[in-house]
Amino acid sequence: MTKIERILRSKDHAGPIILAIVLLTAMRPPHAVQGEEGAFASDFSPPRRPNVVLIITDDQGYGDVGFHGNPVLKTPNLDRLAAQSLRLTDFHVDPTCAPTRAALMTGRYSCRTGVWHTIMGRSILRGDETTMAEYFARAGYATAMFGKWHLGDNAPYRPIDRGFAHALWHGGGGIGQTPDYWGNTYFSPTLRDDGKWKPSEGYCTDVFFAAARDFIARNRDRPFFVYLATNVPHSPWQVDDRYAAPYRAAGVPKDLADFYGMLANLDENLGTLLASLEAWNPAGNTLVIFMTDNGTAGSGFNAGMRGRKGSPYDGGHRVPCFLRWPQRWPEPREVGGPTAHIDLLPTLMELCGLPEAGGMPFDGVSLAPILDGKAAVDPDRTVFVQVNRLEHPVPWRLSSVLTPRYRLVNGAELYDIVEDPGQGRDISQSHPEVVSELRSRYERWYRDVSSRFDEYVPLIVGDPRENPTLLTCHDWHGEQVPWDQTMISRNAPGNGFWAVDF
Repeated sequence: MTKIERILRSKDHAGPIILAIVLLTAMRPPHAVQGEEGAFASDFSPPRRPNVVLIITDDQGYGDVGFHGNPVLKTPNLDRLAAQSLRLTDFHVDPTCAPTRAALMTGRYSCRTGVWHTIMGRSILRGDETTMAEYFARAGYATAMFGKWHLGDNAPYRPIDRGFAHALWHGGGGIGQTPDYWGNTYFSPTLRDDGKWKPSEGYCTDVFFAAARDFIARNRDRPFFVYLATNVPHSPWQVDDRYAAPYRAAGVPKDLADFYGMLANLDENLGTLLASLEAWNPAGNTLVIFMTDNGTAGSGFNAGMRGRKGSPYDGGHRVPCFLRWPQRWPEPREVGGPTAHIDLLPTLMELCGLPEAGGMPFDGVSLAPILDGKAAVDPDRTVFVQVNRLEHPVPWRLSSVLTPRYRLVNGAELYDIVEDPGQGRDISQSHPEVVSELRSRYERWYRDVSSRFDEYVPLIVGDPRENPTLLTCHDWHGEQVPWDQTMISRNAPGNGFWAVDF
């Protein structure tokens, strides 16, 4: 009786497993000796999924990058990253921060997810949404976020409740806002370290980048997803004077010099991070994405675009987006659009082979075929942008309908973005058929995304992950919302209600 026959006749439950091992050994090609190069184990091991480092800054516009022609600001490390990357030249986000982050995390229009404002309980991401981090975690990635979350400060809405195994973040939409640790500044802030307040040492951007590098160093032997979301260069414009002084010396006004100084510090940290990736050798198989969350809030240079943060014109929502993955895209190039924040999650799902089960339908599309040079952006694609910093959204308010050629702003003004990128000539009167078509597209979109506009995202009182629950006026619903600690310090009047569940 052969060894295989004895296993087949055995009543031992381990028999089939042993048999599988014997059969695989028998099938192994003669040259594949275990432990040698080209051995059986390595021949059949799947390729490692890429690491992903997603960097997003706060209030840095398209023109706040040296690579984009800013005549004053120096960003050598960011410029080098851009020069090595696929550059999405017509990439759009929401015109304000929390909505952009909601769309980025879910691949869905922000207003659909319950996030259309930055305060008033309207910056909390609905509990039934699936985040980018949850998809990565399900695929076995080590996940972490550092910096600005701004999608809910209470369980079950915190980053550590939404797929991030580790998180170091500040409260609210910025350091010094109401949900943040009282008295925090950008220097040595007390931060939430996996939910517990802990003091830090150093400038906030230095702290977040150092923590990200430490996480990568500890997890470089497995695929990792790092979401590095800085709170700079959002106001208050606080930075060590050595970064701002060169700009003041060049005649730049103080506030703008501080704004640029914050970006100079950011650029320095970016250079250190990229150097660390090179030294640790996961750089070739690491996809580094750099983007920003809305148009500029500080710069005097906007690359010829109309509007700034909060505007429905391109200057409010067209931002940089660089993607560097040397192993897959060795040659840098420009990629046209329009593309948007809602596209990044479906793109990463395809590029990284993440499981799709359990999530809501995406509004975005995978850009993988476009990035790989196998397809072009749909010439009839339509993207929608809207600012609704209100308790209850209003149709057409501060809206833009985007196609590769046109922008319909506020439902009335029409611009040919190819001929008039600065949006200075309204051509709605001479192209009524285009206005009518784009209005119809917006109305269909609005009917679809507005189905849950009457719902509140409830704060959960008594959640075992956070008990007791600390609520702040940043998240109450009402006309007067003291969202910043300075407003409380001067006894600003206000009142409202919290939407809660128990």
